Amino acid sequence: MAKQVEGRLNYLERALPEGLLVDAAWLSKKGYSTSLRSQYLVAGWLEQPVRQVYQRPRGPLGWQQVVISLQTLLDYQLVVGGRTALELQGYAHYLAHETREVHLYGPKRPPSWLNKLQVGVRFVYHNDQKLFRGEPLKLARLGLGSDVPAGRHSSAELQRRGLTTQPWGQWNWPLTLSAPERAVLELLDELPERESFHQVDKLIEGMPNVSPRRLQDLLAHCRSVKVKRMFFFFADRHRHAWVKRIDKQAVDLGKGKRMLVKGGRFDSTYQITVPEDLDGLQ
Repeated sequence: MAKQVEGRLNYLERALPEGLLVDAAWLSKKGYSTSLRSQYLVAGWLEQPVRQVYQRPRGPLGWQQVVISLQTLLDYQLVVGGRTALELQGYAHYLAHETREVHLYGPKRPPSWLNKLQVGVRFVYHNDQKLFRGEPLKLARLGLGSDVPAGRHSSAELQRRGLTTQPWGQWNWPLTLSAPERAVLELLDELPERESFHQVDKLIEGMPNVSPRRLQDLLAHCRSVKVKRMFFFFADRHRHAWVKRIDKQAVDLGKGKRMLVKGGRFDSTYQITVPEDLDGLQ
């Protein structure tokens, strides 16, 4: 019996790295019953930050650990996107205020316990299938332990989807997030209700080095006429060199006018209204 307990604990150490978390369903699939989980909690081998969620003891829990757990161990096809992805890739100075929200994009909502965790941020979910066409990407489970399968797709596939990974923490765990080209389209989708025209304007002004090939692919798969028109409006406005390498004729910009702000200035090229005072920022 002692050997069996020791074997289960050894397996748990390999399958559940310190600092990451799993849910009750994950442990049940691995053969850890409710009573066994209770024993582990009493013995201090597991901790329970919220109901039905478990982790091995290891200091404070950060939001990055939570997202990496969702992406790798729990098979949620969620990536960090929009404003949060841009902040993580060095564009925070164009976007006011500190990170209080973490924007997650994917085809399926995250678990209900996510925003019960005390990690100092609120998680905001977006259905990426409403913004981009194509099959959801199956995220790889990238080397978190000997019992975790190797990656199931290449970095080229990630790049094609406009995604990238950042190493996080002392073990360089992979945090999957939108590359700047995809993240800026996600941010534009938040205009005008939840993002500022002026901040987006400054952000795109400060993006002289992006991949036109990646943008071409993303724009071709983008479902939102508003996002595509706004993107070209800002891109033309700041005259970046990469704009000339995008085939605008291959992008469906739809028909008809789009009123984005009441009482704004009408842009005849892209048939959209923008804030009247936008020109005063250049």
